[in-house]
Amino acid sequence: MSGVKLTHPVTLEWLVSETYTVYSLPLFYERLTETINHPCSSIADIARIITEDYGLTARLLKLANSPMFGFYSKIDSIHKAVTIIGTQQLRDMALAVSVIEVFADIPGKLINMKSFWQHSIACGIIARALATYRREPNVERFFAAGMLHDVGQLVMCIMIPDIVREMLSSSDRQNTLHFSTELAQLGFTHASVGGDVFRKWKIPASISEPVACHHTPARAHIFPLETAVIHLADIICLSMGLGCSGERLVPPLNPAAWNRLDIPASALAVIVKQVEPQLAETFAILGDNRP
Repeated sequence: MSGVKLTHPVTLEWLVSETYTVYSLPLFYERLTETINHPCSSIADIARIITEDYGLTARLLKLANSPMFGFYSKIDSIHKAVTIIGTQQLRDMALAVSVIEVFADIPGKLINMKSFWQHSIACGIIARALATYRREPNVERFFAAGMLHDVGQLVMCIMIPDIVREMLSSSDRQNTLHFSTELAQLGFTHASVGGDVFRKWKIPASISEPVACHHTPARAHIFPLETAVIHLADIICLSMGLGCSGERLVPPLNPAAWNRLDIPASALAVIVKQVEPQLAETFAILGDNRP
């Protein structure tokens, strides 16, 4: 898609509605969620839905056997993956993989797509590591939210490419944060777009709210901790030059979000060092075949 011909001002509501009309999550995700939430469902029922998608199955098994998990024994079936990793956790991993597939064919005219997914996947891995350090339950929701935090940027590149091109140029000329340029010119940011599209897709608020508020963590009222983790992970990735999703400057760290995490600054270097082996292999599994 080369963009929608505009006959009216761009609003957040129009952008989300237009995206929802054109793009949708694979039907299996809705079925998977319903099955997981059904009290009579078994592990076999859940595994059966996932294995209907051969590509998804292959990627999930590669992830389960990657350094990100570090299991000693090989996980050779989705049934075993569900048993060891957990149903909610595998659902969140499946969500992240599925959204990559939804936006797989976007031409990289405005943003280098390989670099975009490098940044997104790195953010997911670092968010997961921060959550692991804090001993949070179901760290895969942090991985999914981190991986998907900039999907709104893709939506805007698809729907309003000319406007995005001008905003990117303006951000570069004025040396300003890109999401600040978006807010000044449109009245909303790619974060709001991503969060609202995910809500429209009925993705859990534990993922959609951190996506919507990753630049403005004070606005997160239901999942402020998850949002603070994604906020910090994004900043770490930008400061380390781990890919690029359109933002070329490093945003300031929100003090309240940092205090909420209660992670000593000295631990950050250790956490990042621990995940370095995971970055290349996870990208090879999830992103290296992107255009």
